[in-house]
Amino acid sequence: MLNIKDLHVHYGGIHALTGVSIDIPQNKIVTLIGANGAGKSSTLKSIMGLAKASNGSIKFNGEELVGKPTTQIVTKGIVLVPEGRRIFPNMTVEENLFLGAYTRRDKDGINKDLKWVYELFPRLKERIWQKGGTLSGGEQQMLAVARGLMTKPKLMMMDEPSLGLAPLIVKDIFSIIKEIHKNGVTILLIEQNAKAALEVADYGYVLETGAIVLEGPGKDLLSNDDVKKAYLGEHK
Repeated sequence: MLNIKDLHVHYGGIHALTGVSIDIPQNKIVTLIGANGAGKSSTLKSIMGLAKASNGSIKFNGEELVGKPTTQIVTKGIVLVPEGRRIFPNMTVEENLFLGAYTRRDKDGINKDLKWVYELFPRLKERIWQKGGTLSGGEQQMLAVARGLMTKPKLMMMDEPSLGLAPLIVKDIFSIIKEIHKNGVTILLIEQNAKAALEVADYGYVLETGAIVLEGPGKDLLSNDDVKKAYLGEHK
């Protein structure tokens, strides 16, 4: 579905990505783990056209995305749930959700998806008229994910969905990720909680200083000694 080949990204004199190659098959959960500054967010931004690729290829269902504007990339069926939630604080829950469907024209489909996201996130249904900025951190994250789903994505990319959330809410978020995947959405997950990410992922990549240093099925990476030591807090 998404094929990234030899991707390079520069910010001024900083070489943020140094030849990253990733494959994301349809209907799979793929995770990208790594320390802060490894290039995880740069990868997502380059897919969305928010960071300019200085070299390499990003193909979605065979179509080249490099050089295309973000607005066009979104209409292809790719959505990014950004780090820090980035909801609209002065708009209600429902207004935030309808903004997610901004590029759509299928009124019946929009209403059907609205019903679905309220089933996924009953807490949001209870707070339809509440302003986004007055929600708790966990509820704001749920709103950010729900707003992303309203675009009717084929590929949903999530940047640190569990960041700053209480353990119980983190558990809820990962249950919802699995439920979204069951409904046919392909997921690319960036997550500092490497254990939780690898447990749900079909396949994982380890990114260090802008380069992929390790890859494999999620379960294999979970049992890899180097991954345990560097990202899971386990030592021999």
